[in-house]
Amino acid sequence: MKRARFPVAGLLCLLCALTLQAKQPFRFPEGKVGDYGKLTYIKGIPVLVVSGTPEQMGTAIGKLALKPAIKVLNYPRDVLKEFWAGFLWNRVLSIGRKMYNRFPAHYKSELEAMIKASGASRDNVIAGNTLFDIKKIVNCSALMVTGERSATKGPLLGRNLDYPSLGYIQQYSLVTIYKPKGKHAWVSIAFPGLGGCISGMNDAGLTVAVLESFKTRPNEGGKFNSMGMPYALCYRTLLEECTTIEEAKKKLESLPRTTIMNLVVADRKNVGVFEISPKSVIYRKDNNGICACTNHFESELKGEKQPNIGDTFGRFRFLEKSRASKKPITIEHIHKKLHYVSFADLTLQTMVFEPKTLKLHLAIGSSPSSKHPLQTLELKPLFSSSK
Repeated sequence: MKRARFPVAGLLCLLCALTLQAKQPFRFPEGKVGDYGKLTYIKGIPVLVVSGTPEQMGTAIGKLALKPAIKVLNYPRDVLKEFWAGFLWNRVLSIGRKMYNRFPAHYKSELEAMIKASGASRDNVIAGNTLFDIKKIVNCSALMVTGERSATKGPLLGRNLDYPSLGYIQQYSLVTIYKPKGKHAWVSIAFPGLGGCISGMNDAGLTVAVLESFKTRPNEGGKFNSMGMPYALCYRTLLEECTTIEEAKKKLESLPRTTIMNLVVADRKNVGVFEISPKSVIYRKDNNGICACTNHFESELKGEKQPNIGDTFGRFRFLEKSRASKKPITIEHIHKKLHYVSFADLTLQTMVFEPKTLKLHLAIGSSPSSKHPLQTLELKPLFSSSK
């Protein structure tokens, strides 16, 4: 009898170990590719630094980030299924392929190098870079403060990124520092495989973050223009080529836009919101040093009877209350406000940017990310480092 206990005990230990291993969240492996790609951890946050040509950056991203995190490419199809729209997959992919054929050559070269280095499905990469222009599913919140109202004496831009987690995508948050040849260095807070920008800041302090809107006035080009450039690539272009909100607005007006969208923006002096349609770009400035944004338009672009998706009006009103504060607005104040408007299973990333000092305060992990403490990343040395 005694002999039988040891194998059973050993088996139980093995099963427990395997169960614990299965429950461990994904972790990017650290590594390096030549002198143009390095992935490491800073304060527990995975940070990938890539530089050089589009092909070099794509290769580094593919090998160091996308290949080990290949599951992220299941997300576009999984999210369609989550919203009972799985039957649209072939249609979405067909539209996405046509959009991909019109991508700027340097972005396309980067994605092709990433696909080759990771062994990823081209169709899945295309879907990951076009689906969210076609199908709107995002709820996000943002609160911005001018330097005159800020405890730091510089502008602050805070935001929650709210996407359906599906129980796994939150594990793959990644900070990527891009240092393309001949362009501004910039940081992206996103997921492997996405070539554009949904939240980011460049080395001049220009900062952008996306928040979807769901309805606009008539005659604005509709909700989707298939001939446009995916919005994430548009906003990456702003960071690579512009230094101020004024420059960014002019550049964005020149780009073919796919859909209606709010883009919160900041530079070293100002904050505001670009309310965007395929036809128009309206700049909504701060009001008494405070600017809030959720998932509807506040400018003349708003249509009648805008939908209150995700209680967008309630979240907006709550964030707007910061205007009544008699004290300078701190980063912790913004963090607490963002936590209040977070979603238990949707808020994947919470962040506050400091454009003047090039700092990023970031919380990632289990949802809502806003419940976690913000970790501060000093971006200036990452932008200027040779590696």
